[in-house]
Amino acid sequence: MVATARTQSCKIHERDIMAHEGPVPTWVWGLLVAAVCGVSSAGALFQHVQEIPPLLRASWRLQLTSIVLVPLALIQWIGTSDEVKSQFWTKRSWMLLVGSGLALAAHFGAWVASLDATSLTHSLLFVTAHPLVIVVGMIALSRFLPSVRYPHHTEMYGAFICFIGAGITLLDNGASQGDQTVTVFGDSLAFLGAVFVVGYIVVGRILRTWMPIFLYAFPVTLIGAIVLLPFSYMFESGIAEFGAAGWVASEYFIWFFLLALIAGLLGHTGLNTCLRYISPLVVSTAVTFEPVLGSLIGWFFFDTGIPGTWTWIGGLILMSGLILVVYTSERVALEKANNQSTDAAALG
Repeated sequence: MVATARTQSCKIHERDIMAHEGPVPTWVWGLLVAAVCGVSSAGALFQHVQEIPPLLRASWRLQLTSIVLVPLALIQWIGTSDEVKSQFWTKRSWMLLVGSGLALAAHFGAWVASLDATSLTHSLLFVTAHPLVIVVGMIALSRFLPSVRYPHHTEMYGAFICFIGAGITLLDNGASQGDQTVTVFGDSLAFLGAVFVVGYIVVGRILRTWMPIFLYAFPVTLIGAIVLLPFSYMFESGIAEFGAAGWVASEYFIWFFLLALIAGLLGHTGLNTCLRYISPLVVSTAVTFEPVLGSLIGWFFFDTGIPGTWTWIGGLILMSGLILVVYTSERVALEKANNQSTDAAALG
């Protein structure tokens, strides 16, 4: 029985690390690079249409993305079992979907606003710091919720490194990068976007255990797009000037279509596809390079400028901390899954 348990544990371990039996196809590695580049391009594309107010800009992005998702969601719905369809329409599922949509709207609203208030590199550094938010949340919630584990000591070290890196980047406060100036306010908005995206991630992990990807992404994206419009109407003058769906205008359509197609479909859907073949550890670590790739894309295609010295130093330290947090989190999750499988096999 012990030998059987060890064998099963090894099989699960290999499956979780590789997520695919046999060598990973070459095209998957190409897709991973393309997907990370696609996700990383969003900041530069958003900054390129800066004349549109941020909340309206965020809504337009989600509007067009939801339209792109319609045929994909319909295809998945047709092929979905009756049991999943029934569960999809439950009150609990829709409370979670609405909550995720609200979190997504808040994330995009705060992040796109940060792109107008700080440099592209600083915005990307702070909005991708959500692993740090998760560690802090685990410290706070583990005292009250038994289901939430206390962070591993290596995750704590990584979080500490993140704080040091973030502090160093702020020494560039007031410095210029292209047409933008680094500000603490803008950096804070980007970090607020990271806080809100945690809600989207947590709900996604709950629902994605049984809900197909596009059946989850379509309603959440549409809810986010709709929620942003009244806030844009109340706090911005953009709807009167550009229209609630002004992305249909020829001068804006191409940029928001690229946001939906490259950053949304290629980026996020590509990463989900890679998870079928590559370990989540590898995919999550690759995504932490978004600030570097996003800055390079902005500099090369849109002349967004080169970051200051303190941003380079602090940014690399911050990213190192994030990689440490992500790597440790995935390893802890993997060990927990293996231990549970070993225990189940021993009981069997």
